[in-house]
Amino acid sequence: MHTVHVVFYPCTSTMSLSWLFVSIVGLFCPCSGENGLLRAYSPGDIIIGGLFPIHLQTNRSTMPGSLACRDYAVQSFLRSQVMIYAIREINQRTPRVLPNITIGYDIYDTCGDASFAISATLQLLKSQSDPQSCLVPASSQSALTEPKTKAVIGEAFSEVSIAVARIVALSSVAQISYASTSELLSRKLKFPTFLRTIPSDEFQTRGIAEMVKRYNWKTVAIVGSDDEYGKYGSDNLENIFSETNDPCIDFISILPDYFSQNNSEAHKRQAELISNINKSSAEAVILFTKEVNVAVIIEAAIKHNLNRTWIASDTWSTSTELSSLPGIEMAGEVFGFISKRHELSGFKDYVISMFNGTTNAILEDYLTRYPLCSYQSEENRESNCSLTNSQQGSKQCLDPSCLATYIDQDLVYNVYLAVQVIAEGLRRLLKCDNHKCERNTKFTALELLMEIKKVNFNVHNSHIVFDHNGDPTRLGYDIVYWNMTTALTRITTIGEYWPNGEIKVPNDLVQNVTVTVYNCSKTCQPGQQLKKHGKKCCYDCVPCADGEFSAGNGAECKPCGLKEFSSPQRDRCLNKTVEFLERSDPFVIFLSCLEVFGIIVTIVFAILFIINRSTPIVKAVGGYLCFLELFSLLACFCLTFNFAGKPTAASCMAGLPLFGIVFSLCISCILANLLQILVGFNFNLKIGSWIEKFNQPVLVVTVVSGIQVALCVSWLCFHPPHPDPKDSNQTILHQCHKGSSYFFIAMLGYNALLALICFLIAFKGKQLPDLYKNASLITVSMLLFLIVWIFFIPIYITMTGEYKRAIESAAILISSYSILGCHLAPKCYIMVFRKEINNKSAITAYIRKHYEQTGEAVVK
Repeated sequence: MHTVHVVFYPCTSTMSLSWLFVSIVGLFCPCSGENGLLRAYSPGDIIIGGLFPIHLQTNRSTMPGSLACRDYAVQSFLRSQVMIYAIREINQRTPRVLPNITIGYDIYDTCGDASFAISATLQLLKSQSDPQSCLVPASSQSALTEPKTKAVIGEAFSEVSIAVARIVALSSVAQISYASTSELLSRKLKFPTFLRTIPSDEFQTRGIAEMVKRYNWKTVAIVGSDDEYGKYGSDNLENIFSETNDPCIDFISILPDYFSQNNSEAHKRQAELISNINKSSAEAVILFTKEVNVAVIIEAAIKHNLNRTWIASDTWSTSTELSSLPGIEMAGEVFGFISKRHELSGFKDYVISMFNGTTNAILEDYLTRYPLCSYQSEENRESNCSLTNSQQGSKQCLDPSCLATYIDQDLVYNVYLAVQVIAEGLRRLLKCDNHKCERNTKFTALELLMEIKKVNFNVHNSHIVFDHNGDPTRLGYDIVYWNMTTALTRITTIGEYWPNGEIKVPNDLVQNVTVTVYNCSKTCQPGQQLKKHGKKCCYDCVPCADGEFSAGNGAECKPCGLKEFSSPQRDRCLNKTVEFLERSDPFVIFLSCLEVFGIIVTIVFAILFIINRSTPIVKAVGGYLCFLELFSLLACFCLTFNFAGKPTAASCMAGLPLFGIVFSLCISCILANLLQILVGFNFNLKIGSWIEKFNQPVLVVTVVSGIQVALCVSWLCFHPPHPDPKDSNQTILHQCHKGSSYFFIAMLGYNALLALICFLIAFKGKQLPDLYKNASLITVSMLLFLIVWIFFIPIYITMTGEYKRAIESAAILISSYSILGCHLAPKCYIMVFRKEINNKSAITAYIRKHYEQTGEAVVK
């Protein structure tokens, strides 16, 4: 284990708050000399610093004492070597990028710890002229000395980069991180010299949210860490998901700093997290934390066979150490985000050649840990690339060809880009062409920083340009998937996400299941919607109510339109059936036949009455009044056609109101005829003179029918009948509303009153010597009319449906036929078949015979 002993040297006191931070930092490091950190150094005209977590963490605890670095990371080691490779390439490239100028490097292992990173940074910022001097000036009025290091590449972890950025900003030294993604570092008021060759977490979290949406995951769990990287990532994901409430966040867990340590408190937190994941209904678990924390979680997931879907942030999505864990398939599927991957041409061969014979302190340290596997057979070198115990001793060995498999194509490339950015800034600052540089190497770090911010150039297939926050504007993310179908897990790129574009993933990896393994509905059958049930994020499929529909995938049930109803499966809306009294209906056809027959009979009767208009029988039924009566009956028969078909405003108004008028005209004619009969056969002079006053047919018809006309006109003016569509579950019934109930009752009541008067008068007149039996026949017709409408009214009020108007039509037909058949038809029969009694002598003989039988004198 690589051990570092931290010694505290106070440098100088400060006199103002502006130097307070630097002074406090100075307490944690020596101002001169070496501090024991793992370091690789190469001299040059211009020095570039490097900060890499070659060890991922320390044994830090709550107790004070010396710290030791642990968890050697082969991938971080390779990233430090790619910086050396890139600098070496620039120094040896033909034509030269920086003619007659050599770039050197000063690289430190930070062990992923902010304190070690600060110590290394202070070493990098030593004075160019006096390396033994302290960084902190003698007074607050003094300027910081120009550092020997003009730019710094690193660190990987956002929390460590934040600590470094606060220090390098004091000397205006450009810091270019290849892996720190925290959005906090984009705030230039706090970190004016920070830039990076990787997109910020703002875009990564948006991409993760888009992937969750694309894969239709309805429930997620978020695991972050108590550092700038994990806290910001988890907070930003929570905000994005909360805006749309989709997906549901089952739980959020923030891991403490000690989570990955081997102590009782860490074990307790680890057990709590695994228990929460195991009990969770989350379909995907987002791990937005350091790789060391993820390693603990994934190992536990393998042990407990959790078989979950994991979404990896860029810190561990391409980790070969994790993907090669035994039994990794028992943990479940892994999707991940990583900055755009590019294979760095030549670096793999450089590694396989054992770094082309070059050497540096960090490489030598690696070789002491992982010597070459001298006893490994040639055919097994390529296939067995896991770290194995050497047969020569207890140290682990790794063949160079296998070491090359640990090259990640994202952060390695980002380190390479950072070196190229610094080289391009130097080329611009020193005004270099292929032959010479116009300026010498005496420049300030601030000058180089300003030029780096302006770079705009291409490296291989990448276009590098920074925005005002120091973030790259044209670098996206690759989406990776851990393919565990083979013996060795392969991390393959399956899609991509650009900050200003949509996510692209293959459709065949999007599962279309209706219920997850956690017994929470995911998608529903058409006609069902997802509703929460029991658990915080657990949903069930609930059928839509009548009149609602859901197209599928658990979409919310929505109401159908006013003229629609939901299908039996509730998956769509159907148009309601429009119902009204169709003219093609068999009952309507039957009624129509009766209507046509009634019209024909009425016309035939009218012709017979015209032919026999001067005969006694025509005069006996009122003379000219019978033609008015026939006209009103003809109108009644014609009106019945109006009740079939789809109701309109005109057809509704022409229904019952017009029937009331024409039928009252018919009854008024019959009433006038009855008064004529009473006057003609009443020989009581007193009573006869009283009745004779009413024997004015024109006046009687006008007044009696005029009252009904006034009622019906008022009805049509103030509250007329109108179309009234009635919606039911599956139908729309078109019918007429009667409008005012008062006018409706008044119209029917008035006609009933007239019919009752006619019935009483006719009943009293049955004893009169009427050869043609007018009074008796009128009695029957009026009785039929009253019976029909007594039954009609309750049926009409209570009945619903399309046949309601057919009942109206039938009632009018029966009423009309009762008068036509009982009152007028017998008269026509006499005209045609009993002509011998259609004369005055027959009438006189009948009257004489009647009074002779009763013993009354005809003339008094």
